[in-house]
Amino acid sequence: MLEVEALTAGYGGIPVLRDVSLTIDSGEIVAVLGANGVGKTTLNRALSGLIRPDGGAIRFEGTRIERLAPPEIVRMGLIHVPEGRKIFPTMSVRENLELGGYARARTRRAANLDRVFALFPRLGERRRQLAGTLSGGEQQMLAIGRGLMAEPRLLILDEPSLGLSPRLVEDLFALVVRIAAEGLAIMLVEQNVVQSLEIAGRAYVLENGRVALAGPAAALRADPALERAYLGM
Repeated sequence: MLEVEALTAGYGGIPVLRDVSLTIDSGEIVAVLGANGVGKTTLNRALSGLIRPDGGAIRFEGTRIERLAPPEIVRMGLIHVPEGRKIFPTMSVRENLELGGYARARTRRAANLDRVFALFPRLGERRRQLAGTLSGGEQQMLAIGRGLMAEPRLLILDEPSLGLSPRLVEDLFALVVRIAAEGLAIMLVEQNVVQSLEIAGRAYVLENGRVALAGPAAALRADPALERAYLGM
């Protein structure tokens, strides 16, 4: 579904990602792990069209997308839920969700709203509430729900556990498993190594802008090199 080949990207001619290659197949959860500053956000921005790579190729369902604008990528079904939620605080929960289906799946907005409220009953209870008054966990639910409104083929979740309590993190990762079980491919970009590897089928670990480790999640959990790559030791 997603093929990234020898991707190089950065800002102002300074590379952040160097020769990164990865793949994601339909219906699987793939974790992209790494500490702050290793290039995870730059990878997400390149995949979403927010920055143009300096080299390499990105193919989504067989189509080259590295030169496409973000709205075109969204219309193809590659949806990015950004770090920090980026909700619209002065708009209601329902209005935030409806914006998620603006560029894609607009004609099925009502059905998709029902689906999101079924996944997140709390959002249904607060549909008229201003998004800025929600708790951190509820705002993360809203951000993911807004992404689902576009009927994604691939959903990129950028640091979804950031700032959440351990209990909410558990609930969030259980939800990711539920969504993936419906056939949705998920790229989970996280610092939370332990829980990410518990739910992912495969994983990539970034270090200094490169893929330092890659393979089945179960194998990486048992690999002593994981700690060295992740902690830079």
